[in-house]
Amino acid sequence: MKKSLQLIVFTIVFLVSGSKLRGQESKKPNIIFIMSDDMASHAVSAYNGLYSKVAPTPNIDRVAKEGMMFNNAFATNSICGPSRASILTGKYSHKNGFYKNEGGDPFDGSQVTFPKILKNAGYTTAIIGKWHLWSEPTGFDYYKYHTLNGEQGSYWNPVYNENGKKIQEEGYATNLTGDFALDWLKNERDSSKPFMLMYQFKAPHRPWSPDKKYLDLFEDVEMPYPLTFNDDYKTRELTAGETMMTIENHLTNKDLKLTPPKGLVGKELAKWERLGDKGEHISPSPELKGEALKKWKYQKYIKDYLACIKSVDDNVGRLLKYLDKEGLAKNTIVVFTSDQGFYLGDHGWYDKRFMYEESLRMPLLIRYPDKYIGGQINDDIVLNVDFAPTILDMAGLEKPLEMQGESFVPALEGQSKNDWRNAMYYHYYEFPKWHNVQPHYGIRTDRYKLIHFYYNMDVWEFYDLEKDPNELVNAYANPMNKETVDELKIKLYELQKQFGDNIPLEDMRDITRKGMVKY
Repeated sequence: MKKSLQLIVFTIVFLVSGSKLRGQESKKPNIIFIMSDDMASHAVSAYNGLYSKVAPTPNIDRVAKEGMMFNNAFATNSICGPSRASILTGKYSHKNGFYKNEGGDPFDGSQVTFPKILKNAGYTTAIIGKWHLWSEPTGFDYYKYHTLNGEQGSYWNPVYNENGKKIQEEGYATNLTGDFALDWLKNERDSSKPFMLMYQFKAPHRPWSPDKKYLDLFEDVEMPYPLTFNDDYKTRELTAGETMMTIENHLTNKDLKLTPPKGLVGKELAKWERLGDKGEHISPSPELKGEALKKWKYQKYIKDYLACIKSVDDNVGRLLKYLDKEGLAKNTIVVFTSDQGFYLGDHGWYDKRFMYEESLRMPLLIRYPDKYIGGQINDDIVLNVDFAPTILDMAGLEKPLEMQGESFVPALEGQSKNDWRNAMYYHYYEFPKWHNVQPHYGIRTDRYKLIHFYYNMDVWEFYDLEKDPNELVNAYANPMNKETVDELKIKLYELQKQFGDNIPLEDMRDITRKGMVKY
């Protein structure tokens, strides 16, 4: 009798425990997708870039320390809106229809996106911060995004679109986005459901206006200069040499927060300021010329840029602290990324667009304490079109067939995948505005890069990233590289065919020309 009673008790405990375990296994993870704007991976101190000692990002670094850091995450079209469209849809620009920031069609919100799939699977969903796709967000229970100024919004006292209603808020945009995200998590979300929040900052996008408390953050610091700061563009005169995004010649008065000449009023003053946000105004010494003036401009630019990142890092920290306090951290996937990379004086530039490394590479950090071991580093080639399939996979959901990206969950789980890609495809369209970067497409492997610039030229560039990691010498014409170049061309055309981008050059010219204005 006693043994029978013990057996019954044991059975009940086993069944209850088993039921609890199965319930835990089936519990859907929460997802927070954090995206900054124009944030280079070498501005995140976890990547040990040029600024890691002078401008650390401890809260963002925490995601890397407790998760996985991807060294080779790349944008397939290095510009804000198109990258965001690819992230949402898991499709290349030519398939999701959003080729460039301005002059093209608005994002088609009727498409399948990963937020829609999550919402249909029982998630409560929200996007707060930057949207920049020229259409109303779909697939979200709640949205509050920057509007006006070409959907960039302003750093100070920005206007947000909250579920269709425009509201002007008082304060600094990065902190406001942090406030609104925390308020949604604490007070507005449906707590009976798992949640997916896209938490997206305007910063550190141009014009790089820091919070007032950080205006003098780097006052006594001379920021280091990139190795390629004085790139002369030899062997790349028609491509890199023709761009209009140099530190030396193309930063505006507004970018540099310069004091206007005395006597300017009304329209002339407005024209001088180039409109928009106004920061602290300091003029260079009139004695500064040539290389010294270029360095002065760089110091102004990079200090403002990194001070903007300081506020992003602060607000990432606020969110991580909230997850810890509420006991949500273990079952919440945190993704940190940017919409593409950025030039931080590299090659003498600001901005992005080119397939060169600094703008091609995205920061990507993923933490999921319940399932993934922290402190891991991955060198696989992963793309922004992979984000949607991967997020769906982490949530236990299948990707739709139309998504062109692939899930890299096996990498997160520490499994090697023999059939993972060994090359990536890139295609940039926007020309000539804003920075006169020629349309181009190309292929990158773990060692080589081949780029074709087209539209009103026919120029090829080839780089051996092992021998020339800074991409200073176009080695396409070197006969010693002919066999490698020919192999890359075959692989490039295979990728174009695989992804449905093997259209005639004339058709690509039409896509690029659409909405074009004279620069």
